[in-house]
Amino acid sequence: MTAVPDLDINRIMKMIPHRYPMLMIDRVINIVLGESAVGVKNVTVNEPFFQGHFPQQPVMPGVLIIESMAQTAATLVVATLGENAEGKLVYFMTIDEARFRKPVGPGDTVFVHVAKQRQRGNVWRFKGEAKVNDVLVAEAIYSAMIMNDK
Repeated sequence: MTAVPDLDINRIMKMIPHRYPMLMIDRVINIVLGESAVGVKNVTVNEPFFQGHFPQQPVMPGVLIIESMAQTAATLVVATLGENAEGKLVYFMTIDEARFRKPVGPGDTVFVHVAKQRQRGNVWRFKGEAKVNDVLVAEAIYSAMIMNDK
């Protein structure tokens, strides 16, 4: 197991192609190459989705929480594979057992825990858990494929 330094937003943007408003993580911490990582999403009231997603009671859409899991996993894959993988697209293949336990709203900090379940070639399978204040708010098992050509 190899731990690596935390990734700030500038490093994340070198590793994955996502940009505002679809970049769903602000930092990646506790990275163990080939095994696990924790993404951090600071949710603010000025997120564009809050304008139309229950503006009277703003709630982060569950699909965007799942997207934050995917982006955290993508940074783990790129960190594991090295610089040659930077900027490559990682596509969802499956999303299974997705559960949304509690709403996420402005002011919350979401910690997205991802752990590799297996890897075969360029297909990776992960278990993701999103937590706010150590309380599980969402979880899913998903697989994704890293594309070899940019």
